[in-house]
Amino acid sequence: MADKADIAGDYIEQSLELALQNQRKQARANSTDPYCEECGTEIPAKRREALPGCPTCVDCQQLLEAKTRNYR
Repeated sequence: MADKADIAGDYIEQSLELALQNQRKQARANSTDPYCEECGTEIPAKRREALPGCPTCVDCQQLLEAKTRNYR
């Protein structure tokens, strides 16, 4: 059974992660760089049109999502 300190710590960790995700989304929305921030290749124009401000190419985005799924 978790005590109050553990519950509070978990809550703080989740709140911080949510705040960081929101900050990253905001930064991405303001980004106009046509190059992937992970690998440096040019992000295809159709992807940039479909997802304005996207910071990664399709391949890198898939890798990031796979890492996130495996992390949790």
